Amino acid sequence: MKKVKMIIVASTIAMLMLKSCALKPLAYQPKTTPAFEGTTQLNDKLLSSEKIQLEGWLGPEDILFDRMGNLYTGVHNADFSDGRILKIDPSGNVEEFYNSGSWVAGLHFDKEQNLIALSHKQGLISINPLKEVQVLGTKDENMKPFLIPNGLDIADNGMIYFSNTSEISSYTIKYGRKIIMEMKPLGGLYSYNPETEEVKTLIDGTYFGNGVVISKDQDYLLMVETTKYRVIKYWLSGTKAGQTEIFIDNLQGFPNGISIREDGSYWLGFSTKRNEALDNIHSKKGMKKLVYSLPEFMQPKAETFGMIINVSEEGEIIESLFDTNGTVLPEAGAVKEFNGHLYIGGDVLPYIGKYKLD
Repeated sequence: MKKVKMIIVASTIAMLMLKSCALKPLAYQPKTTPAFEGTTQLNDKLLSSEKIQLEGWLGPEDILFDRMGNLYTGVHNADFSDGRILKIDPSGNVEEFYNSGSWVAGLHFDKEQNLIALSHKQGLISINPLKEVQVLGTKDENMKPFLIPNGLDIADNGMIYFSNTSEISSYTIKYGRKIIMEMKPLGGLYSYNPETEEVKTLIDGTYFGNGVVISKDQDYLLMVETTKYRVIKYWLSGTKAGQTEIFIDNLQGFPNGISIREDGSYWLGFSTKRNEALDNIHSKKGMKKLVYSLPEFMQPKAETFGMIINVSEEGEIIESLFDTNGTVLPEAGAVKEFNGHLYIGGDVLPYIGKYKLD
């Protein structure tokens, strides 16, 4: 019996060592998490949100409306192996707009009312009003594939801007955890010119590049870097054109999607709040390898915590909305304002939240 126990222990240690070798992390020292106070004082305003069901699908990562008030969103199944673009009319009827066969993240209409979308299977695509699909881009000019294309926006001049979280692997929950733990710059920020059909890399390597939005004056764009708890600014014009700077830093949670309001300020959605245990091990490469090798139930978990902030054009937090226990909105990664309401989604949320603004 003692020999059997020793074999089991040895096998377990060997297995953990093998799993830890799969992670090659960089050390990262996060700043101290700021307190929830002032304009981020905790509240439970999001508890009043209604739910728009998705007929069993998950992950409304981006939300878009057409001129008739129909809602569009990309969704996936439980293991991310399949997906659709859904169309939901104002009365709540759900139909399959496009069988993408994979999760679809960023969505935006161009001037011809083609639906420009980011498919995890096809890359950057255009779907015309007849539902005919054209693939615009699958890789950058350096042949790096768009395996987790993420945030998307279109400028007034027709230029398409989008992020790609990774060129290494398609998305799974396990791979998402690996990206967070390794803290390596992957993917990037890109532009696509519809006239020349050229893809151009604007930023090579980002820290979980996520939501993208263009400013009201079209002079810069913002991109969320989820694992660095920040949003960065990329200048499109002026004396700083092509330069990058931090727009807002050291946020209290994992920022995800970002969208613009009519006044030029931004809604920023969060997947959850920061995890103290994760922040504490980020500077210790060996500890991260050990934690990554542990069974999933022993690893740091994302708390159910709905959080949205309104950020000014100057990068100052104006107000915050919360569901502190995640009762109605366990995450609030996607946020889009339409007709006096916020429509709220997330990576694994099984519905869209609808919150009435004051």
